[in-house]
Amino acid sequence: MVSSQLLYLSRIVTRKSHSLASALVTKSQESIHNAHQAFDEITELNVVTGTAVIGRFVKQNRYVEANHAFKRLLYLGIRPNEFTFGTVIGSSTSSRDVKLGKQLHSFALKMGLASNVFVGSAVLNCYVKLSTLMDARRSFDDTRDPNVVSITNLISGYLKKHEFEEALSLFRAMPERSVVTWNAVIGGFSQTGRNEEAVRTFVDMLREGVVVPNESTFPCTLTAVSNIASHGCGKSIHACAIKFLGQQYNVFVWNSLISFYSKCGNMEDSLLAFNKLCEQERNIVSWNSMIWGYAHNGRGEEAIAMFEKMIKDTDLKPNSVTLLGVLFACNHTGLIHEGYSYFNKAVNDYDNPNLLQPEHYACMVDMLSRSGQFEEAEKLIKCLPLDPGIGFWKALLGGCKIHSNKRLVELAASKILEMEPRDVSSYVMLSNAYSAVEKWKNVSEVRRKMKESGLKRISGYSWIDVRGQSCVFVNADKNNKQKDEVYRMLSLITQHLIEEDF
Repeated sequence: MVSSQLLYLSRIVTRKSHSLASALVTKSQESIHNAHQAFDEITELNVVTGTAVIGRFVKQNRYVEANHAFKRLLYLGIRPNEFTFGTVIGSSTSSRDVKLGKQLHSFALKMGLASNVFVGSAVLNCYVKLSTLMDARRSFDDTRDPNVVSITNLISGYLKKHEFEEALSLFRAMPERSVVTWNAVIGGFSQTGRNEEAVRTFVDMLREGVVVPNESTFPCTLTAVSNIASHGCGKSIHACAIKFLGQQYNVFVWNSLISFYSKCGNMEDSLLAFNKLCEQERNIVSWNSMIWGYAHNGRGEEAIAMFEKMIKDTDLKPNSVTLLGVLFACNHTGLIHEGYSYFNKAVNDYDNPNLLQPEHYACMVDMLSRSGQFEEAEKLIKCLPLDPGIGFWKALLGGCKIHSNKRLVELAASKILEMEPRDVSSYVMLSNAYSAVEKWKNVSEVRRKMKESGLKRISGYSWIDVRGQSCVFVNADKNNKQKDEVYRMLSLITQHLIEEDF
């Protein structure tokens, strides 16, 4: 019986494979036919008209036809020029075919066109996105008189690979910098977690006074300010946006403002920015920013109300970020029943198979274990349809620590160490969880493993802005210059709380 089922299954797979191969061959033949037909319709075919045909295919995202058109051009004996190469290399980049890009680069070298700035920029862009920075730099050095676009592309590549010194060296050596270049540097710093440098670069741009920031500058800068939660600095940047753009921002600027104010705990101004954004322009990011803002600030019911308003008043469908925001809001405000309801609705009602990700299951386990519902949490673990990832087991471990569940501590601990044997935070969580269930031998074992592996706990720290200066406080800090004043104030606050019976 089993063997006959396997035979039947293999026949289906074979039939499907033949069908798929046949469809691919048919599609390839259609692409060749389309490319040939496009050339046949041109009465005076030359390098200019041929390049125009290739460019049209690229603009329509028909990259296979663009490549066939290029081959047809060569077959007809028409010599490609720098614009032909620039266009077809751009096609290989868009289709993420680095092998083809390298072949075209070699062909351009053979024809003596690789040093042309138009070809060089296309090759550089291909290597920055699909190959190594070494290849990109070699292409850049071979380009005669590289322009602002080429330099900006290479700077972006260096920033993405965290090679900041190389990026800044190129940036400072530029004879002229366009707003696109400034935006690339600001965005590069922001996306790689160097938020202070991103803000400083924005300030440098204003001080230089040559380039005026545009609508792409402010989202990058506001994202950086959001990440360091500098409310005063962000308001100054908002004022700059009003100065340079008026009140007619695009949706990206508004979304950045919504996110910035909510991350700084100022939900009133966040809501004000949301309301100023036209209803027709609000996208899923706008709504997600509000939902997450309320969730992060402990206002779970308002987060749910915002979600329900989105469902009722718009045609937008919730995505995985929306759902995670709603579950997070329910989790951190004790709305367990509501959280379970939204999770079940996502499982059964929504038509999106990619809606539920490991993060959603981790959030549900965290919600159930924090509230002591370990039986429900175990049921969820047993029916997981996917690999939950380390966040899931850390969430379970956190709940076990709160409620001293010894049995599940062992399960979660074994999974965490198996998945991330070099993650410091995992060891710290394990040590704390074992302490909570009074397994002192295990605490010692975890600390011994950390020491043997050369892992050190990173001290937590916080910061506040006072008169434009950031003051950083490390956990149990004894080296801060103002430590005496800090501990004196802490003592006064503690005494006041005791007197008020808190």
